[in-house]
Amino acid sequence: MVNIVVFHSVLGLRLVELGAAERLRAAGHHVVTPDLYAGSTASTLEEGFALMDHVGWTAISARAADAVRDLPADAVLLGVSMGCGVVQSVLPDRPAAAGVVLLHALGAIPASARDGLPVQVHVADPDPIAPPAEVAAWRAVNPAAEVFTYPGAGHFYTDAEAPDHDETASALTWQRVLDFLRKLPRAY
Repeated sequence: MVNIVVFHSVLGLRLVELGAAERLRAAGHHVVTPDLYAGSTASTLEEGFALMDHVGWTAISARAADAVRDLPADAVLLGVSMGCGVVQSVLPDRPAAAGVVLLHALGAIPASARDGLPVQVHVADPDPIAPPAEVAAWRAVNPAAEVFTYPGAGHFYTDAEAPDHDETASALTWQRVLDFLRKLPRAY
């Protein structure tokens, strides 16, 4: 069993994150899904960015820090789109994190992260949020990370309710995430 925290997208805590948590629980993991918007959700990216601005990054980061406070130090940090930025903000205070999974966006892995921190990334190809040039630059800075791109998939391809949903890419992503979690060193 791996402890995992799933940080939601800019649209708020929705079925895509809750479904991901259920998938991970079905594989035997303990998963928490903090609601960084305190119950609010958005239907479009524009509404989501407005909601993020309304809540404010300081409050979002503080809520994320509160959400992981009582979790084991080695909990895996999983970010969905905006959640990748949340992982980036939480990771410096979680040096024992067993791993990092970034879905639908990139997040900076701080220089202070321990050597050998397992990291896995999944992004559409091309993706306006993570354009190929940015993915290539991110890979150059993080050469040990597993980076998977999904040609022809839309940005939020794992969201069955989104117009850019891609069932094949989504299934492959979750298979790869579960494999990643199985391979994590067991220090707990």
